[in-house]
Parts: sequence; structure tokens; C-alpha cells
Amino acid sequence: MGLLAEGINEVIATTDNNAAPMGIINRGGSLHMVLFRGSHTARNVARDRWVVANFVFDPVLYVWTAFDDLPQEAFVREEIDGLIVSRLRDVEAWAAFAADVERSSDEAIIIRLTPLKEEVLDLRLHPVNRGFYSVVDATVHATRYVRSRDPWLGRLIEHHTGLARKCGGPREWEALKLLERYISARIEE
Repeated sequence: MGLLAEGINEVIATTDNNAAPMGIINRGGSLHMVLFRGSHTARNVARDRWVVANFVFDPVLYVWTAFDDLPQEAFVREEIDGLIVSRLRDVEAWAAFAADVERSSDEAIIIRLTPLKEEVLDLRLHPVNRGFYSVVDATVHATRYVRSRDPWLGRLIEHHTGLARKCGGPREWEALKLLERYISARIEE
């Protein structure tokens, strides 16, 4: 199994009909995720003991899944040795993992991942695009900002949205508009 690089790999993780951007940590072949308590993903992974990493390069999807649910038709069921998992329909590749709680605290749970299956469906070349990665970074900061209103996170969001506007293309700009709507809506709540 070789889809994950050393370091933190940003993917769209799926659990039972749920999708959210997540980082999978690969350190020396040891795979982990840190999930914050209270999220659908943490609840589902702790209960079902599996997660799927979806490899997709759509900045709009990263923003959408960080703040909202996808429609049911966005998911596909896969069977792996009798285990039914859920992945995204439109992905280039996916990898399913057994997921076991290794440690937990009041704020987060550390999940150890064991590879079950991976499949490449539609491999495409993705040149490095700072705009795309800046949308991902802005989205990560925004998920924390809407909870804390930390001005430092607000400045990081501004920095990364500026880079995405400069270095991205139409899909990154669409993702930024969506991100701004989600941030505004959550701040007004």
C-alpha cells in the first residue's frame, strides 16, 4: 500500500455517509489520525472502527465537506472481506483502513490506522498549485476560527486566501467564495 507519503496527508475522509477533510499522519510507516471529539467523524470511527481516505483534488469539495454534508448520491459502498465501507464516488483513488482508538483526551482521540485496501481509479498528474493548497490551509484554519474567533487564525485565513486568489484558478476562487459564505454564516449564528 503506497498512496500515503511520509508526513501529514490531506484527504477527504469518509465514514458512514459522512465526509470531512482530515490529515492522515504517516511517520515511518505508522499511520494515525487525530480526531476532535464531538465531530461526526470521531463518533463514527470510534463506533465502526473503519475510515476511508479519498484522494481528490477539488478545492470546493474540501471546503464543502469541512462545513456541510454531501448528498447521499456522493457516496459509494465498497465491500472488503465482509466489511462494508463508504467512499466518495468521484475520486482518483481511495484507501480503506481499520481504525482503532489508541489514546484519548477530553478534546481528541488518536486513531491508529491499519491498511485494508487501496484502489487507484483515475490517476492524473497534479502540478504543485499553491492556490489549491492555500484553500486547504485556509479551510483548516476556518474550522477552528468559527469556534474560537481567534484573531491569529483570522490573519492566517487572510494570508492563505490571498495566496489562493493570486496562485489559484477558477475552481480555487469558487472554493474561496464558498469558504467566505460558511465563515460568515457561522459567525452570525
